[in-house]
Amino acid sequence: MLRFRLPLAAAVATAAITLAAGPAAALERLVLRMPYLETEIAINLSGVQSAEELINSSPDLQDLQNASSGRLLDVLRKVFLAPLPVEAKAFLQGSTGQPLLEQALLLATDLVNFDGIEADSSGRMLTDALIRAEAKGEANILGFLREVPGQQASVDMLRVVDAANRLKANQELGVALVRKGTAAGVDPALQQPLQPTWSRQMLSVPVTHRPQPLRVLALVPKGVANGRLVVISHGLWDDPESFEGWGEVLAANGYTVLMPDHPGSDFNQQKAMLAGAAPPPGPEELRLRPLDVSALVDAVASRRLFASMALKTDAVAVVGHSWGATTSVQLAGAEPTDRKLKLRCSDLRDPERNLSWVLQCSWLSGIKQAGLADPRVKAVVAVSPPLRLLFDPSSAPALSAKVLLISGTRDWVVPSGPEAISPMRETGATKFGHRLVLVEGANHFSLRSFRGDERPAVVGPAILAWVNEQLGLEGSIPFSDADWGNQDIRLVEVDQQL
Repeated sequence: MLRFRLPLAAAVATAAITLAAGPAAALERLVLRMPYLETEIAINLSGVQSAEELINSSPDLQDLQNASSGRLLDVLRKVFLAPLPVEAKAFLQGSTGQPLLEQALLLATDLVNFDGIEADSSGRMLTDALIRAEAKGEANILGFLREVPGQQASVDMLRVVDAANRLKANQELGVALVRKGTAAGVDPALQQPLQPTWSRQMLSVPVTHRPQPLRVLALVPKGVANGRLVVISHGLWDDPESFEGWGEVLAANGYTVLMPDHPGSDFNQQKAMLAGAAPPPGPEELRLRPLDVSALVDAVASRRLFASMALKTDAVAVVGHSWGATTSVQLAGAEPTDRKLKLRCSDLRDPERNLSWVLQCSWLSGIKQAGLADPRVKAVVAVSPPLRLLFDPSSAPALSAKVLLISGTRDWVVPSGPEAISPMRETGATKFGHRLVLVEGANHFSLRSFRGDERPAVVGPAILAWVNEQLGLEGSIPFSDADWGNQDIRLVEVDQQL
């Protein structure tokens, strides 16, 4: 889903203090409320220029400085005086009013209260405050805070603790299921270094639904090929190269693999967004990404790609990570619905709320155009998929493809509890042949695999075995043999425990 870089992280962090148009007075105090301790720490912002002045202006900080044997001073310098990334202003100016930024601000402002000023979800006041601070040569958090209207802001640490506990709770069920389950077996042949029995090609494929052609990384078997096609879809602000290790496992076993670069939500789009040259990915990408995949299958079917190869295009596999995993499930025929988005996105205390809901809730205006099933898709592997709010559970029996969900038990971006386990349990998906594998200790990014990695891709064998079985390749390693595990990390099929 994310290649989350510092400039955007800083923008989202400072988004907690975005405000609506209000009084011109600058923010003077930042208060940290600690209900459990029945105390609060006041940080005076007015007139101070250094970390030393911050400490001297606040008796609370003076006490903490003494208690920390002087270490607080360095912390305050890093927090308040570190320069904000130069891209932050351009990012905010180009993103004001966009659904993705609005959802990030909604989440961030829930942690901060402002006396007498309403929150602004567009980001306009945030941008203006940063511009004013920059004009004064104070492009850091301290300078920025002093340009925010109002007199006092307070951070409710109880809400911060609640958010952390919610994240932990959303991981606990997955952790428990893995501990109770039996790890998949390990086939030594699938753990050996791969021999480079494929060619690597960069293609440019024109499509009718985008103004620019798709950049496509293709891995093509040099020797024995099985005539089957797999498309791998990357996540938000990522690129095909992050999943080339998955493609290498498939290509080494005879598959022709296409990995498109989705131009509206890839790594280059992130760079343009942070430079202020493009807005964040919009809801229309929920429709355009599946069209990218179907267009590639069309190009192969019409012999515009690989004209000399006999590739079967009426039964293909789609593998995706994060947003790419959502794309794969769309193509399998899951029916998008706005019901849960309308019902749950506004509830900031929802016990299943997690970071992926920032993205999911930004898709509301595009959800009704996102039903883009492709009946040629017969096998799907969805790794770390944001799913909870998007699809009608009743569509599970009618999918054209059997779906293997894979999720890490320590994924803090798309936690396994609400995004994988709950959908599988509520839809009764196991009855229809869909499966769920949890990877012990894996986070949102650790399951990716890059070109030429010395160690085999952790989920590469599971992906291969599932595609083999669903596409009916005789004589190949099937998923049902359960020998697609990893020698270092436990992979556990948990669907029978749900």
